[in-house]
Amino acid sequence: MMGWNFNKKTYPEYWEAYLHHFEKKEKKTLDSSRFVALDCETTGFNFYIDRILSIGAVSISKNEIAVAESFEIYLKQSHFNPDSVHIHGILQHGMIAKFSEEDALKQFLIYIEDAVLIAHHASFDIKMINAALNRMGLPNLKNKVIDTMNLYANTRIKSNFIDKSAHYSLDDIAEAYAINLMDRHTAPGDALIAALIFLKTTALLKKSKSFKLEHYFLKSTRF
Repeated sequence: MMGWNFNKKTYPEYWEAYLHHFEKKEKKTLDSSRFVALDCETTGFNFYIDRILSIGAVSISKNEIAVAESFEIYLKQSHFNPDSVHIHGILQHGMIAKFSEEDALKQFLIYIEDAVLIAHHASFDIKMINAALNRMGLPNLKNKVIDTMNLYANTRIKSNFIDKSAHYSLDDIAEAYAINLMDRHTAPGDALIAALIFLKTTALLKKSKSFKLEHYFLKSTRF
């Protein structure tokens, strides 16, 4: 008699399509991987209360940023924090088209596929996205994640600039690399800055024979 598994959870089609990208078992290298640099603007820093306002992302392949294929989406604000508006400039109401949390995350999953995700202080952005996915009844992201702060810190250590415990802000690193900060504190702008930092730091790090991409994957981004 055929056994039936009544406990198996079913997920929406778009999540199953996202998971399908991870069935490939190829080893990711710096030259063969697709990377997506991303940034989230949020109402605050509380994973339980605060919400994502916008997500910006840009794709990187073979050391080139595909600016024309960038991703930018704004979410409807079910939770509004007026104190954060002076940072990101996103109003609760306005002319910008906004999507529901589910529609925005659905489009984001279609965009990232199985890319290695890049962000500055990446754990925060990924945890905010995971919190949103969990509210939708979905598991956490499966993508590998790299933090640009870790990459930059390693270039400093290898150059004998010491302080391993230093906290490097996006502004600090952008200034060190003479990266334009015109669109700072917008999700697309910060994503592009993270992408440029990724290219500059990996260009330095890969000169070492011991460089391996997997050494820079975050061990955990669980919410």
